[in-house]
Amino acid sequence: MSKKRMLVVGAHSADFVWRSAGVLAAHTRAGGEALVVALSYGERGESGELWKEPGQTEENVKRIRHGEASRAAAILGAEFEAFDLGDYPLDMGSDAIGRLAELMRDFQPHITLTHPAKDPYNPDHPVAHAAVARARLLTAGAGVESGFRTAPPSEFLAFEPHQPELCEFTPTVFVDITDVFELKKLAMKEMKAQQYLQEYYSQRAEHRGNHARKVTGNKQIRQAEAFQRLLPNVVDKL
Repeated sequence: MSKKRMLVVGAHSADFVWRSAGVLAAHTRAGGEALVVALSYGERGESGELWKEPGQTEENVKRIRHGEASRAAAILGAEFEAFDLGDYPLDMGSDAIGRLAELMRDFQPHITLTHPAKDPYNPDHPVAHAAVARARLLTAGAGVESGFRTAPPSEFLAFEPHQPELCEFTPTVFVDITDVFELKKLAMKEMKAQQYLQEYYSQRAEHRGNHARKVTGNKQIRQAEAFQRLLPNVVDKL
C-alpha cells in the first residue's frame, strides 16, 4: 500500500506551522508523506522582527525565512518547497497556477490543506485559497482525462485562521495532536521572525483540545487542531 500523501499550501512560509504543524507531525508519524508549499516567504508583511536589524535586505529576510521553514518542516517529518512569488500582495497569475497544478500532478496528494476563502485582515490568504482551489480542479480529471495529466481528487480542507469568526471559519474536524504537541512547539520555536504567535497558537491548541474533549468525551485529548471541510467526505457507512 502506498503512503498517504498530505499537501499543505500556505501563502507565507510560516503559515503551515501555526495552523497545521500538529496534523503534519501526526500524519508523518503514522507513516504518511507530507509536502509543505509556501507561495511566498512573507518577507514584506510577515517578518517585522527581522526588519528591525540594521541594514536588513529583502534577500536576507528570504534566506532566514527559508531556513526557519525548512527546519520546522524537518521537525515535523515534512518536505518544504518555496515558490518565492512575493507577498503583500501575493500575485497568483496563470504561470503560478500552472506551477502549483503541476506540483499536484506530481505529488498526487490524498489530502490538501490551505487557507479559508475569506480573511478581512490579510490580502494574501484568500489569494492562496483561490489558487489552491483552482489548481486542484485543474488536476482533478473531471472531464479532461483525455487531454491532461491528472491526479485523483484529494480531500480538501481549510486550516484555522487567526480570527476564525471574521473568516467565516466553522470547524468540522478536530484532530487530536496531544501526542505530537511537543513537536509542534519545537517547530513554532523555529519561526523567530514571528515569535509573538507562539503563545497564541499554543493557547489555541489547548482551546481546541477542550472542544474536542466535549465532542468525544475522551478526557485524554489535551490539544487539538481545527479544520473545515470544503467538500463533503464520502464514506461507505456511518
